[in-house]
Amino acid sequence: MRYPIRVLFLCTGNSARSQMAEGLLRAFGGGDFEIYSAGTDPKGLHPLAIEAMREIDIDISGHESKSLERFLGQHFDYIITVCDRARDRCPTFPGDNRRIHWGFEDPAAVTGTRSEQLTVFRRVRNEISERLRVWVTVQRKQLKETGYPA
Repeated sequence: MRYPIRVLFLCTGNSARSQMAEGLLRAFGGGDFEIYSAGTDPKGLHPLAIEAMREIDIDISGHESKSLERFLGQHFDYIITVCDRARDRCPTFPGDNRRIHWGFEDPAAVTGTRSEQLTVFRRVRNEISERLRVWVTVQRKQLKETGYPA
């Protein structure tokens, strides 16, 4: 394992799930992680993703929707796909990276009132947060076992 741990969150649009995951891991992970997100077909940052994150005091308004091509050829310790389409279209990256798939509902695809949509963004944010809290704890334990400062 290298330090800091390099993580790429990948989804289709890089508008909500991967952006929220990036923001959450930045908040939870501190300097132990180097975090990026991208999309196989970037659509732009969704305003309700910004709002849902702001509610928990995480500001992702400065994030941008990035194309997966920007990261091709780079090494990542973990590539975490957060939607099935991204998992199926994820190319090979150099090195001995680990691929993890966490499928979450796409809140950007939900129709209804703004309030109904925001409810789904909040739920997905919370699901990602719960998963990341456990994952970060495990990663930090592994860092300690290998002698890195965690």
